[in-house]
Amino acid sequence: MHRLDTIELFIKLLSFRSVTPDDDGALTFIRDYLDGFEAEWVNRVNVKNLFLHKRFGDGPHLCFAGHIDVVPPGDGWESDPFVPKAEGGYIYARGAQDMKSGVAAFVQACREAEHFDGTLSLLLTSDEEGEARHGTVEVLRWLKERDFLPDYAVVAEPTCEKVFGDAIKIGRRGSINGIIEKIGKQGHAAYPEKAVNPIHKVAQVLPHIAGVDLDEGDEFFAPSKFVITDIRAGMEVTNVTPGKLKMMFNVRNNTKTTKEDIEAFVDRYFKDMNYMLTITQSAKPFMTDKDSKIVEAITKAIEKITGVQTKYSTAGGTSDARFFGEFGVDVVEFGVRNDTIHAPNERTTAEEVRGLKRIFDEVIRSF
Repeated sequence: MHRLDTIELFIKLLSFRSVTPDDDGALTFIRDYLDGFEAEWVNRVNVKNLFLHKRFGDGPHLCFAGHIDVVPPGDGWESDPFVPKAEGGYIYARGAQDMKSGVAAFVQACREAEHFDGTLSLLLTSDEEGEARHGTVEVLRWLKERDFLPDYAVVAEPTCEKVFGDAIKIGRRGSINGIIEKIGKQGHAAYPEKAVNPIHKVAQVLPHIAGVDLDEGDEFFAPSKFVITDIRAGMEVTNVTPGKLKMMFNVRNNTKTTKEDIEAFVDRYFKDMNYMLTITQSAKPFMTDKDSKIVEAITKAIEKITGVQTKYSTAGGTSDARFFGEFGVDVVEFGVRNDTIHAPNERTTAEEVRGLKRIFDEVIRSF
C-alpha cells in the first residue's frame, strides 16, 4: 500500500465507524499499511486484536500500543462524527483525541522507521472502551506464552493538559469496588428494642470510614480514599425499621493500598456486626520508575521537539497501560491534549498529531 502522510492516515482512521468492539475494518487496513511488519491476529470472543512486529537488531523490544475502538458518538454533534471535519485549525470526529491521533502517529512512525537497535512492535485492540476483558490483556498473555513480551511500551492515550507535551503518565491508580451488607432485624419503629436497626449500627462507624485516606500517598500518587457511593435500606415507610442495609463504595487505590488492605479496613469497623462484604478489583495500579529508559526517552524527545519540559502524572482513570504494568513491562502513556474525549464534537489539531509523530520518530531514533 502506498504511503500516506500522517494527517491523511489520521483522517482515514477517523472514518472507520469502530464503536467498541467493532473495528469496522480498521485493523485490517493497518495490517496492510504496515506490510513490512509480521502480523498476528489474537482474536478473542468478538474482539479483534492485532500484533505486528519487525526486528531491526538484537537490542530491546519496544512496543507501541493503543485501541482503535471508540465510544458511541451520542448526541450534540454539529457534523457526522465519522466524517472528519477540518475547521479553524481543528479536526473533528469521534476518536480524534481518544485515541486515533495516537494510533495514527505511531503507525506512521513505525512505517517510516529505518534504523532501530532492537524490535519494534505494535499492539492494537478493539476492546478498550468497554470491559477490556478480551483485548490488550489477552495479547500480553499470548506474548508471555511465547516469551515475547516487550521490554518497554508506549500507550498513546491523550495525556496532555494545557499545552501539547506538558504531561506524560508513568502510572495510574487502580479501582476497587465493594458492597457491604449489614444484616439486622426488621421491626416496628415504635418498638426499637425488639429490632436490630442496621442504619443505627452503620451510622456509628460512618465517621471513621467515609472519605478516609487509607494511606498517605507519595510523590506521584494521591492517597487512596474510601469513597462511599450509595447507601440504601428500608421500604420507604416511616413505621418500619429495615432488616438490611446495603452500602457501596469505591477506592481509587495507589500502589500502597491493596484489596486485602481494604478488606482488613472494613472488618476493623464491622467485625462486631453481622455483615457480608463483596469486593472486586476492576483495575490494578501500576508505576514505572521515573529513571526507566522509556521515561527518559519520551521526556527528552518531548523537550527536543516541543521545547516543553513535561511533568510526570498518575492522574485520571484507567487505561490499557495497567496491563503492561501487570506483566512487568516498563510503560508510559503519551499523546495529544485531553479536553474533549468522549464529548460531542471531539477534536484535536493537525499540528499536535504531526508533533506526536515526530516525538515517536525521535524515540525510535534515539532509543
